[in-house]
Order: sequence, then C-alpha cells, then structure tokens
Amino acid sequence: MITKISPLSKWVLATGFTFLIFMTLVRIVFFEHFKTAGYSFANSSDVFILGLRYDLRIACAIVLPLLIVGNLHLTYNNKKRLTALSILRLVPLVLIFTVAVFFLKNNKGTTAAILSVIGLFLIIFMWLFTKKNCNPFENSTAKKIWKIYFLAAAILIVFFYALDFQHFDYLHQRLNASVLNYTEDAKISFGMVWQTYPVLTLFLAIFIIAFIINWLIKKWFKLIRSSYQSGTKSQPVFSIILFFLLALAIFGRAGQFPLRWSDAFAFGDDFKASISLNPVQSFFSTLQFRHSGYDEKKVRQYYSLMASYLGVKNSDSSTLKYERNYTFSNNNAVKPNVVLVICESFSAYKSSMWGNPLNTTPFFNELCKQGVFFDHCFSPAYGTARGVWATVTGIPDVETSNTASRNPGAVDQHTIINDLAGYQKLYFLGGSTSWANIRGLLTDNIKDLKLFEEGSYKAKAIDVWGISDKHLFLEASDILKEQASPFFAVIQTADNHRPYTIPSEDMGEFTKKEFPIDTLKKYGFAGNDELNAFRYTDFCYQKFIEAAKKEKYFANTIFVFVGDHGIRGDAGNMFPSLWTAFGITTQHVPLLFYSPLLLKPERINNSCSQIDILPSIASLIKMPYSNTTLGRNLFDTTFTVAQRFRDKAFLFDPEERKIGMMTDEYCYMKNLLTGTENFVSSKNNDSLPVNKSTQDDKKLLQEITNAYYETAKYMLLNNKKVSPH
Repeated sequence: MITKISPLSKWVLATGFTFLIFMTLVRIVFFEHFKTAGYSFANSSDVFILGLRYDLRIACAIVLPLLIVGNLHLTYNNKKRLTALSILRLVPLVLIFTVAVFFLKNNKGTTAAILSVIGLFLIIFMWLFTKKNCNPFENSTAKKIWKIYFLAAAILIVFFYALDFQHFDYLHQRLNASVLNYTEDAKISFGMVWQTYPVLTLFLAIFIIAFIINWLIKKWFKLIRSSYQSGTKSQPVFSIILFFLLALAIFGRAGQFPLRWSDAFAFGDDFKASISLNPVQSFFSTLQFRHSGYDEKKVRQYYSLMASYLGVKNSDSSTLKYERNYTFSNNNAVKPNVVLVICESFSAYKSSMWGNPLNTTPFFNELCKQGVFFDHCFSPAYGTARGVWATVTGIPDVETSNTASRNPGAVDQHTIINDLAGYQKLYFLGGSTSWANIRGLLTDNIKDLKLFEEGSYKAKAIDVWGISDKHLFLEASDILKEQASPFFAVIQTADNHRPYTIPSEDMGEFTKKEFPIDTLKKYGFAGNDELNAFRYTDFCYQKFIEAAKKEKYFANTIFVFVGDHGIRGDAGNMFPSLWTAFGITTQHVPLLFYSPLLLKPERINNSCSQIDILPSIASLIKMPYSNTTLGRNLFDTTFTVAQRFRDKAFLFDPEERKIGMMTDEYCYMKNLLTGTENFVSSKNNDSLPVNKSTQDDKKLLQEITNAYYETAKYMLLNNKKVSPH
C-alpha cells in the first residue's frame, strides 16, 4: 500500500514531521530552561499534549499548500478546455480562497487565514513559472520553487522561536501581536535589544538551525525521489484523505469550534499555558485584538453602578456625566510642592517592604516607615506606557491593540494636573519621550509643561534609556530648587530595566551582590544583573532624598513614589499563591506619600490603584479640582457608597485578555476569550466558603469589573480636556 502513496504525499508527510520535531524539541528546551520548582515532565504531560496539537496545526499549515498546489496539474482536451479531472483539482483551491476571504473580511487574524493567503500567492506563482504543472517530482522549476519556499518557511519559523524565547525571557509571556508595538519606537527598541542580547550570534544561530531543517527536507526529497519509479501510478485516494487530515489538524479538533490560542489558559496556570502555546499561533491569533472601541449600550447599562461608586452627583445616563468637582474651605496659605516619582519595574514582591530575604530596597523600606505607605496598590495593566497613562489620566489603559498613548483618537485627555493652578509643571525623563508617544500624551494635555528629556541634561547617556537615574534625580533636584513658585514635578526612572546598566562611576560607593541562581529564582529574580539593577534604584532613591533634604524646597514638598508596573515571577510564600498563578506580580506596586513635616506615618492595607494618585495629591494640597475619570481620593475617609467594595483596584491583562478586580477580601478574574472566571481570597490561600454571602459578593464583583472595563473603554475616547477650576 505504501508504494502506491504518491511521492508528493510522502514528501508532505516527511516535511511536516520535520517541522513538528523541531517545534517539539524547542518546547522541551523551553520547559527545561524556564521551569520553576513544582514543575516536571511527569505533572505536565497535558501541557505537552496540547502543545503538540498547536505545533501540529502550524506544521500542517506549512505543508498543506504543497499538497494542494503540488497536485495542481491542469490538462486540456482537444478543444482547449479544462478536463473534468482538472476542474475537480481546482475544488480545494476554491475552498481555500473562500476561507481566506471570510477570515480577512471578518478581521480574523488567525494562522489559517494568513497561510491561506500565502497559499493563494503560491498558486499564482506556480502557474506563472511551471507551465501549470506544480509537482516538484515532475517539474524541475517547481522543485526549485518549493525548496525556496521551505527554506523561507524554516527561517521564518526559527526566527519566530528565537524572538519568542527572548520575549518570554524579558516579559515572561509568549510572543504575541503586542510585540508590533515596539516597531513604533524602532530606534529605542532596537537599541535596547542590541545592548541586551547577542544579536549577531542569535541571527547566526537562526540561519544555522534553519539550514539544518532545510537540509533534512531536501534529504527527504532525494530519498523519496530515488525510490520513485517514473510511470508508476499512485492511488489518488490517499492524497484526498491526507488533505482532510491536514485540514482537521489545522482546525485543531473534531468539533464546532477550532483549537484556539485561548484554550491554553484553561489550565488555570500561567506557566502551563505559556509552555503549551506555539509562538506562531499566539502571534497571529492576537492580531485580531489590535483594534479599539467601546460599546455605548454597555456603557449606559453600567452607568448607574459607576455613578454610585464614583460619587457622581446629579447623575445623567443620557449624557454619561462622570464629572465630580471638589473644593476646599481651608486652602493652604502656602501650597506644598509635589514630586511624583514613577519608578520603573518596581515589583512589590521583589522589594524589602514585604520581607523579601534578599533585602533589595533597605533605604526605601525605611522611607516607607516614615510616610503614608499603601501596601495594596496596583497598576491597572502591565507596561510602563500603560502605567504612566493610568497615573496621568486616571483611566486604566484597556487598549488591546496597542497602548492608549499611541492611539490618535485618545490623545486629547483631561488630567487633574491642569487643575493645579499656580503650579509650575515639570516632567523629567532620562531618555526620549518620543517612546510610546509619551511626549504626545504629556505636551498635548498638560498646559505649560516644562519637559526635560535627553539633551536637556549635563550628564551623558549611559545606554538606550538615557542618563542614569542618579544623575536624573540630582539634576532634577538642582532644577527644582530654583523654582520660585510651587511646583508639580514628575520624575520617571528607567535604570531598573534591561540592559541593567550600572554606571562605573558608582561602583565604588555601590557594591554589587552575588547570589546562587536557585536563591535568586526563589525570591523573584532571574539573575544577579537584575537583582543589582533593582538594588541600584534604591541607591538612587537614597541619593535623591539626601540631596533634596539639603534644599529649602524639601520641608514643604510631598514626595510620591509609585511603581509603573511589576514583573511577572514567582512570589513564593511572600504573598497568596494567586499573586503568582494569576500574574498579579506584574501589577502589584508600592505607593508611598512621603513628607516628614506634612504627613503622619501610616501603613495602609486598603486596595487602591495608580488611577487614585492625582485625586489624592490634589486633595492633600487642597487644590480645587475636577475629576472626570475613575480615580478617587485615598485620604477621604468620609466617602461612602451604598454598596460594598469602596477600596478596590481594577486589573487588566491585554496579553491574556483578562479583566478583574482586587479588593481587601477577594480577587476576581475573568478571561474575555474563554469566559473562565476565578474568585478567590486575596488575603490567603484558604478556600472561600460557599454560601450566600460569598456568592452575592462574587456577583457584585462581576458587575463592578464589567462596569469598570466598559466605562474605561468609553473614557479613553471621551475624556476631553476641560477648563481648570
């Protein structure tokens, strides 16, 4: 029977098997490299089975064009008309074309749709250059074209995996369409990659591995061709069966719906989901989420609930009014200054404030004991651009296709910063604010802003992110001490970021520490470079506060420190297991209000968010302000709502398409792709009791979470600037 299988079908199987073996081997390497304690092949077999299904659909998608187009051999009768057999051979092409048009018309960025379009181009190409016979075993031109096709496919696949490996090493998430965001800041992104990774070595490795794959594919071709006897008839029925088997493998399952990227998250374990995913699958599948907008019907549906929680007076669902105006009868005669420090990658679990044994931030830990420290603060979403957006606007960045700062439709935003009448507004960044269009967000929305970025400082840049944080703080302090009127200043740090540069000039005063890799991983660090960069930020905070204390402005200044986001990792026993399982480590950040002469020290455990920072600052300095977004004053003890959960933080994961809400008691998460919900205790690992009280709380959190999500999408495009009060 096997001798009656056509050489083309044999080559299709052998080539597909070659790609499948490569992807399986990479998955094993990936698992071994990134696994943490508690994971082994024995307890992860389900992960590899699902991963094999993802890999199989990619391998089959690569070889399916060969099976279809290779069998395309048009014949004509004596009247120069296509024969019935030729017309029959065109049927699969018509089906592929129909599928491709459907997916593209409905904006489905799936692997099947993309490869269908590639297949159509291949068909056209073959017709033009092979005299309508596309079988590589019967046409020498077709053979050359197919070998070029598979070489290109091998290079592309290996490139995807190389990029995916580095992407996961950096962000602890598999490759997805969000990586395209970095192309919009290509110069900075490439600079960071060049300074962090062995780029030339990686490209050399990509081409070597791709060459090996291509060599195996050509070797298969030679072996099959040598056993092929010209004139031997093959059974066409096997080609038909093979076509349907490949199509079924690409669909992924025998059912109504195809195997989707989101199915990996049914494990309820982020690491298992990551291991099972195929980077090609996840990349093309997430393309469909690169578009933004809102559903006005849903916004109105949740308006009453939102108005209640926000404290909107004279609410009006017809105009969707969210504005709340605040005034103060006992305004400060001398207005305090404000310095808001947005701290790069300031992961709560990696710091000293929660008892990390590596004691990475001893100075900041002591600072927290002298100020008002909120230890349950969260960034609404992972990423610096999203953290800055939430802090400046008061709206969670719930864009899925990109960050809100890059969305031209969202560039016009009202911010409470403009309500700080009489204040000088200053913004300090060691590098360029062209990154992620942060310059557009700031300069377009903050009136009379004085922006300091690369080229504004005496110090020289140390890497792609600009000058060191130490010099950033010290030069900012020198500028602040010269201000004749009250000031509101933002200092955005960057050193706690790859390539983890620590200036040689500081290596005398700052001493690096080295720990074994198992110790580092146990307490949340991938390596000593990351650990020491984290420690160096603490060194820079110390230098800043020591310098500020020598200046007159210090006594009348409120310093606010907040992390822009955290970093995904294993939080161990420092926090409930949900921090690690749900990726909460990417969003849990320290929030400190520090002013020894103006604020009484206190550690507050209530849940809060970056979106609450500006309302809280405006209230502390007793400046009248208009709040048109979702934040609230954290120091307002009189504010109550008719329902539960005043203290809460909305969570959004654009990579995994999750929304959620963190409260003092619970964590609620919902996957927008699968509908899967998690409702657990935020205080410990104990199971929640199943009773009416908890079920009512879950139902309410479902409503609140949906309300915040739909309202945030609306506000991104409808929070226009208003006149300052």
